[in-house]
Amino acid sequence: MVSPAPPASVLDLAPVVPVVVVEDAADAVPLARALVAGGLPAIEVTLRTPAALEAIREIARGVPGAVVGAGTVIRPEQVAEAVAAGSRFLVSPGWTDLLLEAMRASGVPFLPGVSTASEVVALLERGVREMKFFPAQAAGGTAYLKSLSGPLPQARFCPTGGIGPASAPDYLALPNVGCVGGSWMLPRDAVAARDWGRVEELARSAAGLSAGRTCR
Repeated sequence: MVSPAPPASVLDLAPVVPVVVVEDAADAVPLARALVAGGLPAIEVTLRTPAALEAIREIARGVPGAVVGAGTVIRPEQVAEAVAAGSRFLVSPGWTDLLLEAMRASGVPFLPGVSTASEVVALLERGVREMKFFPAQAAGGTAYLKSLSGPLPQARFCPTGGIGPASAPDYLALPNVGCVGGSWMLPRDAVAARDWGRVEELARSAAGLSAGRTCR
């Protein structure tokens, strides 16, 4: 089977990218189907558990509407493993030149993490314009991102970390924010109970946060 092409930009797939921690790979497909049915096709599976790579494989094979990616990519060797498993984008909480080189060579879109203006400038020097802003709330939130939009308008962000349904619209209203990352549509009790209907409902509400935004 021919692998689908990677997206041109992760930031334009949906207003919210679910950040998923999969403990049991058997949950991966029904969880992803619920998110996609709710209108959130871009799914970041974090490489924090032993089940993560298998979860990415299962979603890539079993959920055609999903655009699955790998998050918490912190070592160059994880890049090849994630792409081989079916990841169509990569997200890191921070970056080094070695990690950036590996992500750039992967052929899929990537969002290296930043939390300071100097890190943003360093990435712009290297030709990278799309980034993850992490940890968003702790690093200054919407006020900090708004202050970056003046001197660094060419940088676009996916803020992640501490964002929920109440604060997400404020981030999405910023001109330099393409989407936000979050896990509020995946409450622990719903995932533990495999209540995929509730996950779908929360995903649909999150997808609706794009209403009223000005398209780019």
